[in-house]
Amino acid sequence: MDILLVAGALNSLCQRVYAELADRGHRLDVVLASHGDDAVRAAVREFGPDLIVAPMLKTAVPEDIWREHTCLIVHPGPPGDRGPSSLDWAIAEGVPRWGVTVLQAEAGMDAGDIWASVPFAVRPVGKSDLYRGEVSDAAVAAVLQAVERYAGGSYKPQRQSDPSVEVVRREFFRQERRRIDWHKDDTDTVLRKLRGADSQPGVRDTLLGQELFLHGGYPEDALRGRPGELLATRHGAVCRATRDGAVWIPELRPRRVSGDPHPFRRPATDVLGDRLRGVPEVPVPLELPAQRRTWADIRYRQRGDVGFLTFSFPGGAMSSEQCRRLLAAYRHALERPTPVLVLSGGRDFFSNGIHLGVIEAAADPAGESWTNLNAMNDLVEAVLRTTDRLVVAALGGNAAAGGVMLALAADEVWCRTGAVLNPHYRRMGLYGSEYWTYSLPRRAGAETAARLVREALPVSSVSAARLGLVDRLVPAAPSAFGHDVDRLAATLARSADLRERLDAKRARRERDESRRALTEYRRDELARMRRIFFTPDAPYHALRSAFVRKVPSGSPRPLALAASEDGTVTP
Repeated sequence: MDILLVAGALNSLCQRVYAELADRGHRLDVVLASHGDDAVRAAVREFGPDLIVAPMLKTAVPEDIWREHTCLIVHPGPPGDRGPSSLDWAIAEGVPRWGVTVLQAEAGMDAGDIWASVPFAVRPVGKSDLYRGEVSDAAVAAVLQAVERYAGGSYKPQRQSDPSVEVVRREFFRQERRRIDWHKDDTDTVLRKLRGADSQPGVRDTLLGQELFLHGGYPEDALRGRPGELLATRHGAVCRATRDGAVWIPELRPRRVSGDPHPFRRPATDVLGDRLRGVPEVPVPLELPAQRRTWADIRYRQRGDVGFLTFSFPGGAMSSEQCRRLLAAYRHALERPTPVLVLSGGRDFFSNGIHLGVIEAAADPAGESWTNLNAMNDLVEAVLRTTDRLVVAALGGNAAAGGVMLALAADEVWCRTGAVLNPHYRRMGLYGSEYWTYSLPRRAGAETAARLVREALPVSSVSAARLGLVDRLVPAAPSAFGHDVDRLAATLARSADLRERLDAKRARRERDESRRALTEYRRDELARMRRIFFTPDAPYHALRSAFVRKVPSGSPRPLALAASEDGTVTP
């Protein structure tokens, strides 16, 4: 079928629904409702869809459209749930199970007939993590079921007036409900409030005299102080005392009315700056005891003959400082005598490459772009030059741009079946680096690599495996992926042909180096990127600013791009 996706933004769920439907042979287009109703109407006229699906929508579909076309709305709540903050309420109320429902659009918000519904377990993680994991899995299953039922032509959707459907109307989840009382709320309550707003909208608060939003929350088991007091900093995060413990908060966002020129999420210490004078930096060992409850964005552990280097950065973005620390941790891992080393990202993201938020807030964004990119290149190069062990990239979550190239630098890529890859740079107006001109053709072939970067479309894990970008698909729930990776890595370390594989790896690296040195790939990529970074009117700068500030930019049909001669995007 011809299916038009209508979305508020090209977010992770929209990309996954697009990729999964494309895998099943449907012809697709996407229009962003943030550009207005007329943009949606124009897309419907031009594309002429058989079906409209809205994977992520904060505004109503225009009435003239849903009356003329079947429009299926993805609602992150169980059958009968109504309201704009369904997932927020589920987390706040601590429900163990929730659901995703696909509804037909009609005049009443969330009141349409039910085409499909799929339940999911509510894990004790941040809302954005839950959304990209369990919610995404349930939403895709529900969308695929609803599309199949619609295509069959005989299915009659369930009306919400059916006695079996319990209708529950929930109001918008306001900041008053998120407010933290640092003197009265215990640590579990504080964490629940922080996790319920970790990506959007954050928890509004006042810290060191500044009004801002708190993003993300992790428990601390050792530091203590007066409730609300800032106790420590660590790698960009701040630790704040609760009534009975403490929590780590990795990111802050200044309120727009505060006068801060950078009102977007970024590392907490960057936002607070000199106000933190006197607050100590408290280090944490790379190898933490299993029973410790504290925040560390990079950890190393060893189990038998396998080393596990795990990292989890908010939003998957990696600043210059984070890249350098991860490289230092990687070198630490190389000192251990393990024949297998696993690089594993967080549940929701593996990596999305350079940190656009830190770059945008820098005094010299062009210079910071250059510094960040070189730090990312250093990390990827270290993986490519490792020849004394097999390196596995374990992708439990999504990856994009330089994050994909970090994964492709490994010997094997293991990917959870729910992950989405974006192996391209064009949507940010970039040519790309991180040795993509070596790694991508090496795996997918020159012709396919060129098509991937030119089309700049999201790729499902299944398609990535078919194209050669992924070596092993892991059909696990987000919470089970790590356990499966541990088991598979132990099996790999015991494999009878491990020594032969290492010998072949060294020979291949030497052969590739003799044909064209890695330094040449890096030199040519960086020459193009430098021109972009240091050209003030290059599209990258406007696209980066719009992205971090969540301002609509470019075309309302984001998957149709025009390329300039150097391969960058023309918005």
